[in-house]
Amino acid sequence: MADDHSSSSPHLCHSCGNPTTAAPPPTAAPWSDASPPPSTAPSEPRPSTPPPPNTAAIILSPVPQPLPVPPLSFPHSFESPSKKIASPDDIAHFHSIPAGRHFLGFVSALSQSARGLKISDPVPISATISSLLSLLQALSSWLPLFPPLPHPSRYGNPAFRSWHQKLVDDASSLVLPLLPSDDLRPASIELVPYLLDSFGNPTRMDYGTGHETHFAAFLYCLARLGVVSEPDYPALVTRVFVSYLSLMREVQMTYQLEPAGSHGVWGLDDYHFLPFVFGSAQLVDHKYMKPKSIHNQDILDNFSNEYMYLACVAFVKKVKRGPFAEHSPLLDDISGVATWSKVNSGLLKMYKAEVLEKVPIMQHFLFGSIIKWE
Repeated sequence: MADDHSSSSPHLCHSCGNPTTAAPPPTAAPWSDASPPPSTAPSEPRPSTPPPPNTAAIILSPVPQPLPVPPLSFPHSFESPSKKIASPDDIAHFHSIPAGRHFLGFVSALSQSARGLKISDPVPISATISSLLSLLQALSSWLPLFPPLPHPSRYGNPAFRSWHQKLVDDASSLVLPLLPSDDLRPASIELVPYLLDSFGNPTRMDYGTGHETHFAAFLYCLARLGVVSEPDYPALVTRVFVSYLSLMREVQMTYQLEPAGSHGVWGLDDYHFLPFVFGSAQLVDHKYMKPKSIHNQDILDNFSNEYMYLACVAFVKKVKRGPFAEHSPLLDDISGVATWSKVNSGLLKMYKAEVLEKVPIMQHFLFGSIIKWE
């Protein structure tokens, strides 16, 4: 059947399959001199670009739902985690076992906890949250100790390896404050590898969504250990994850890390995915800001410090050249979706499909006794 662009066929967002508020680009501007363009006008029409892979599967998949984290029972025997995933069959197995279901449920629960929250809104700060923030602050304080070295390549300044080696050297001492009892301290054998893989690969000098996922897995391990609980989730998002994102932006820019597994123009961001999930949750039911508001530079300038999604869009616009619709067509498509709730549900589905179901990413994921392969 010929492709029909009539008004009976809605324009669908490539990421989540939701109808967008914008029709396919018209041949002329849809406003006149009597009706000036809105301050949040969508991007100019872009050249035809093929949609990202797996679109149909993402559209048809269910929205990942929040799940409670099953606590570990003690006494417990901890073990050094290792890689288990090597094929699509392994991916399918991962999503069928409790570890896979509950990890995705944890990410969904974090997203739900951030709904309607600004970064500056007061949230409970437990001792564990304070320790996590101190850990991230320590890593940030090391950056001046290892300034970039003269280096001819575009990506991967070798000074990153020195910064990461200090993380390796100090990892156990960084983790122990999170484990306040004799029963918990042996868990460092599992926590340290997740932490080390949360900040990029020192051999390849790259960083991507797999490393970001390991940081989420590190937090999930803390939840299974019982040192963070659901009342901590808002702070995990608006304090800990925001600090982690800030640190990683600094690391990426200081050492020019290569994007690991970037989707190119059909990615949200060369490095990150979860801040778009959590950031869209923050904006659910916002009175004034809609998905199309990302095209209003005043909104980005004034509210990026409060909303992760806006901060991520502002960063993309800062580091990429050319029309927004050309270098970030996926973000441009998403801006046409009617509500932040639909954006959030679509991004959760996309995170499962484009990160947690991809062998090149998940082949590095670690399994031990806390996140168990069974």
